[in-house]
Amino acid sequence: MTRATSSRPCLYLLFISSTLQLLLLFCHVAPAAAAAGGSWQLLQLNVGISAMHMQLLHNDRVITFDRTDFGPSNISLPSGKCRNNQNDRVSKLDCTAHSVEYDVLGNGIRPLTVQSNTWCSSGSVTPDGTLVQTGGDLDGERRARLFFPCKTNKCDWSEIDNGLALRRWYASNHILPDGRQIIVGGRGQFNFEFYPKTKDPNVYNLPFLAQTNDRGSENNLYPYVFLNVDGNIFIFANNRAILLDYTKNIIVKTYPTIPGGDPRSYPSTGSAVFLPLKNLEAANVEAEVLVCGGAPRGAYEQAWRRNNFVKALNTCARIKITDPNPNWVMETMPQARVMGDMTLLPNGNVLLVNGGASGTAAWELGREPVLAPDLYLPENPVGSRFETQNPSTIPRMYHSTAVLLRDGRVLVGGSNPHAFYNFTGVLFPTELSLESFSPSYLNQEMSGLRPKITSPKSQFKMKYNTKVKLRFSVQSEVENPMKVTMVFPSFTTHSFSMNQRLLVLDNVKFTRKSKAKTVYEVEVKTPRSANLAPPGYYMMFVVNQDVPSEGIWVRLQ
Repeated sequence: MTRATSSRPCLYLLFISSTLQLLLLFCHVAPAAAAAGGSWQLLQLNVGISAMHMQLLHNDRVITFDRTDFGPSNISLPSGKCRNNQNDRVSKLDCTAHSVEYDVLGNGIRPLTVQSNTWCSSGSVTPDGTLVQTGGDLDGERRARLFFPCKTNKCDWSEIDNGLALRRWYASNHILPDGRQIIVGGRGQFNFEFYPKTKDPNVYNLPFLAQTNDRGSENNLYPYVFLNVDGNIFIFANNRAILLDYTKNIIVKTYPTIPGGDPRSYPSTGSAVFLPLKNLEAANVEAEVLVCGGAPRGAYEQAWRRNNFVKALNTCARIKITDPNPNWVMETMPQARVMGDMTLLPNGNVLLVNGGASGTAAWELGREPVLAPDLYLPENPVGSRFETQNPSTIPRMYHSTAVLLRDGRVLVGGSNPHAFYNFTGVLFPTELSLESFSPSYLNQEMSGLRPKITSPKSQFKMKYNTKVKLRFSVQSEVENPMKVTMVFPSFTTHSFSMNQRLLVLDNVKFTRKSKAKTVYEVEVKTPRSANLAPPGYYMMFVVNQDVPSEGIWVRLQ
């Protein structure tokens, strides 16, 4: 693996960037509550691109990319490789990469060749582990791009022209029980389609997306899409949600408007997460959605037209979408946050990270970076669910990302609130670094509680509705019931982690396997249907007293 390199002028610009960031901390950072835990580590100062989009694959490599039409990046393509780009307003011949592969275990990067414009696109991982990435701008608007992870350093993007029926820009993707992807919305698209394409009709009208489109600011882009436990699709846009039977294109349930009525979708840009699924053997499995942060109605126009950066929202709204008569329950966050990212941790808690305390998404429209993450504990009672964590030193504003890694850390990157790479003379310079956040369960004092899975080995294949035994060791105490969780790796961009899903498997049997009380075995039941867990690769963890093991990759099929 090669590491990112740059010329001395670029390193000098990065030094200026870092200095400006430190100065900005004193002027623009919103005050936070007392820190509770977690630690940060800078992994790469310069990976060559700004991580606008991010996806972890089952070979422990993370594919990241930005866009192809805003000038040369800071990392070159392999010798002799260049691309002609008539859409680039800076350089028509570009010999630099706009996508890189990050090796989590080796902390190295490799440039990749993406041919079409991936700006503000979407994606998901198929059951065989292929990243299918769709849409974008200009020459990329109808492209489908495929990346299959390999053991060598030779795999790269392949592209399918007209892989989509319509232009998809700011759309959302979700893996379906049959392994296809549904692609919902996008700028000017009040409809959905599938990848691979269906037989005619290829496109299905969805008036709900037109009804949630605010004139001028839209506020319905990158809709929050989740597969419900009944096989229907939950779609949230602006401040409203529906449950869609996509096979018949029928709305089977309409949910109440979020109290207060403020929008939560791009560019108001809150974030949303499908809370952990548990009690999977129950006759009626319950499902909940959490939506946090965003910007008040009119904030985009205020920032864009009047240079007035309205305070972001400090509320979360939570709803049990499987209830016959569901209602939103409102909660107050420790700090206001727009453009934040929500990441499910292996123990079922939720990390809120990145973003700003005022303004909105879009070029130059965010202010007051929020450096301290917040931890959300969904099992706690209302009023005691938030803990503010230790802060980073790097502002992560518009076009930031965060994904869970198999070792339990959260990889954090990106931030480019400018139309081009811009390192000087701006409030928030383009950020080319990658860092990781380690929740407090990775603290040294927790190491005695941390399980280590010894069998099965990673890349284990398993079937639906079967029993699986996991053997693990622990240095010190174990408390039963143990939790075994499965996490589907997300495609993350623009404050939404598409396909993110965590399941708590039912504990069938727990036994001690050694007299020294260090080796244990837990038998669990795998999900009974693809409605609960779509087929594909998951990270599986054993959790002891809220401390997760390092995960193993399992393939559910």
